[in-house]
Amino acid sequence: MFYWKSLLGKKDLMRAMIAEVIVDVAAYPIDRPFDYVVPEVFQSSIVPGIRVKVPFGRRKVVGYVIHLKNESDLAENKLRNIEELIDLNPVLSEEQLQLSDWLRTETLSYRIDALQVMLPAAMRARYDQFITVQKEEEIQDEQFRRMLNGKKRLPLKSVQDDYLLRLIKTYVADGIVTLETAVGQQVKAKKVRMIQIEKVDKLYEVKESIQQNAIRQLTLINWLIEHAEQKVSAKHLLEATGVQSSVLKTMIDRGAAIELYEEVYREPINPELQDVPIPEKLTDEQVAALNPIEKAIENDKQETFLLHGVTGSGKTEVYLRAIEKVLAKGQEAIVLVPEISLTPQMTARFKARFGELVAVLHSALSAGEKYDEWRKIHRGEVKVVVGARSAIFAPFENIGIIILDEEHETTYKQEENPRYHARDVAIKRSEYYQCPVVLGSATPSLESYARASKDVYTLLTLKKRARDQQLPEVEIVDMREQLKAGNRSMFSIPLAEAIRDRINRNEQIILFLNRRGFSSFVLCRDCGTTVECPNCDISLTYHRASELLKCHYCGHEEHVPVVCPECESEHIRFFGTGTQKVEEEILKFFPEARIIRMDVDTTSRKGAHERLLKEFSEGKADILLGTQMIAKGLDFPNITLVGVLAADTTLHLADFRAAEKTFQLLTQVSGRAGRHELPGEVFIQTYSPEHYAIELAKDQHYEPFYKMEMMSRGQFGYPPFYFFTLIQFSHEDVLKVSDFAKRGTDFLHANLSKETIIIGPTAAAISRVNNRYRYQCLIKYKREEKLTETLQQLIKMYRSDWIKSGLIMTVDVDPMSIY
Repeated sequence: MFYWKSLLGKKDLMRAMIAEVIVDVAAYPIDRPFDYVVPEVFQSSIVPGIRVKVPFGRRKVVGYVIHLKNESDLAENKLRNIEELIDLNPVLSEEQLQLSDWLRTETLSYRIDALQVMLPAAMRARYDQFITVQKEEEIQDEQFRRMLNGKKRLPLKSVQDDYLLRLIKTYVADGIVTLETAVGQQVKAKKVRMIQIEKVDKLYEVKESIQQNAIRQLTLINWLIEHAEQKVSAKHLLEATGVQSSVLKTMIDRGAAIELYEEVYREPINPELQDVPIPEKLTDEQVAALNPIEKAIENDKQETFLLHGVTGSGKTEVYLRAIEKVLAKGQEAIVLVPEISLTPQMTARFKARFGELVAVLHSALSAGEKYDEWRKIHRGEVKVVVGARSAIFAPFENIGIIILDEEHETTYKQEENPRYHARDVAIKRSEYYQCPVVLGSATPSLESYARASKDVYTLLTLKKRARDQQLPEVEIVDMREQLKAGNRSMFSIPLAEAIRDRINRNEQIILFLNRRGFSSFVLCRDCGTTVECPNCDISLTYHRASELLKCHYCGHEEHVPVVCPECESEHIRFFGTGTQKVEEEILKFFPEARIIRMDVDTTSRKGAHERLLKEFSEGKADILLGTQMIAKGLDFPNITLVGVLAADTTLHLADFRAAEKTFQLLTQVSGRAGRHELPGEVFIQTYSPEHYAIELAKDQHYEPFYKMEMMSRGQFGYPPFYFFTLIQFSHEDVLKVSDFAKRGTDFLHANLSKETIIIGPTAAAISRVNNRYRYQCLIKYKREEKLTETLQQLIKMYRSDWIKSGLIMTVDVDPMSIY
């Protein structure tokens, strides 16, 4: 331990304050806390959870204070000082700091990644390098002088000339200029220019000094007199008076007003969707489901509930009533939804109930909007957060309930580091706050239902629809029979007749196709060649609107070939069916139909989800055509028909969850019909009508499906009977990647128990993406005590050695897909 003299000149020696800091550098040797001295000037302000600027090597970086102490194991001359406090108040709470440590261990990620995932991207550090002149008189080069143009400081990124860049290196070595790193935040608070108008007597005094021919000034001063002592935005003032900004500046200079800048929030678009009225009373089933949740809230008890209710059974109303109970206690609520498309309707519903107490967090917001919503939560200005996966880290400090709607969705699992599942984080946070977690779904994941059946979760059921309506009538159409009857269109005769009937009755229709693009692929009918991505082992998708072939893995685009690139045949055409093609076919059969197409292409622009759903809710379209983003959660009273055009799309994928995903999608999309007074009807078109996932989805028979699927999973050793961990290797050289994959697999064999099954290494299903070859191995286990330790050792080998050769290795515990 060492002591140091006070900066304020006190004679007595002060005990040192040391901060443990996680620095913003994601690298293996640096994945640990570093000790820094806290200068006395900061000692009364610094607390764990704030960001600081610290020297690290030769540069300055952002760091996160995770702990304060009075002594360090390092010698005094080895310790460096914290240079700056970035925050006055902690951006991460004590609970979040503990959560980051748990997250790092669970997901095998860097601690800095586990900390930063909890903050909006806008708060991540931005590092800009600047050239600073130290010895101007020694700069002889004329081109360099012209570049400086009399300035002492210049951003390095503004220098694009190779000769000047080489010269900078020489000047840095000679000490003529220095390179400094400025650390900043990516997005700052938004401020608007405000005008504080003075008192009337002051304004009349200014008016007397204005010449009579200064018409603009007189116009402005008269307006100011009418609005004396008010504060207005400069934009509003200039629009109201029609004067130029220079005239306003003259009035400010004369003392008629004061100019100031005020912080404002960027407000996300809030759609005013037509919603269902609040029910006067709950159904008996809803009351029975709500009671145990409210009891857990009252008793501050951590308990995980699985709310299994058929589509339209009123799960959302149960959520709302539970949140009312939480808010009455002065606590906060987090509500997660899986798709951005569900957020507008869920947000509208929650804002209607809780008003300004609701904040929204999802990926369609701009960086600035996310930052502002996060600040509202952090400052305690809101009590409810509705959002997608990342909203699980909302910086509340008195959480009373966490809800995951459509808990079965795979989008709750993050696909890059840290690879967390929002459900696991929700349960971990609820353990800290001693509050309930509610997992809601009409089609729970097999893992969740298995836990509920073993009393790990508490099962709550809603077997009837909230208004006691019948579930929609579902007809399975065998497309093989349609083909035999000579119908080669994508619409079966029963579905086409039903569409015509609904258009005539001014009722609304959902047509669901789990595919995007115009056609799946382009194929030569002479030689059988499919046009593939040059960077990936996958066929390109044709997009009609842009007349381009696109790769959905690496982003490669190219024009559609006129002839086959292999045999030069002109017999090259599109195969498959996509949303754009379906739209054209609808208009061919039903030219009067008003269609809203909702897929990745039409919703890529900001605000597109909200705008399209608002138009449909207002009855401005007859047909909502889309991919999986329209399959669940949407609740519009006038939808009476749902058509599933290709039920087999997900059924025959090389994925052990294929049957489960198909059952979930069909059940969810069927549930969009007949949710209110009008009865609903569903047509499911398929080439596999006998498959149990399709047969049981017809009547929303979840329990029989669960039993059959569990039997299949148990027979083949899939989750939830086994746990999976997937390790993927990728490299530009196929021989190197196969060698590293074998070395990694051999290491696992040598260190894990004999009961653990290791499959591989094998080439991944898509063996090349973005010119990188991919291999993988799969670990299957029921109980493996040495797994975490072994994986950490493997990651250590990768990060300290293998990474240098260009290898990328990822470890995914409980992956959503193993292909």
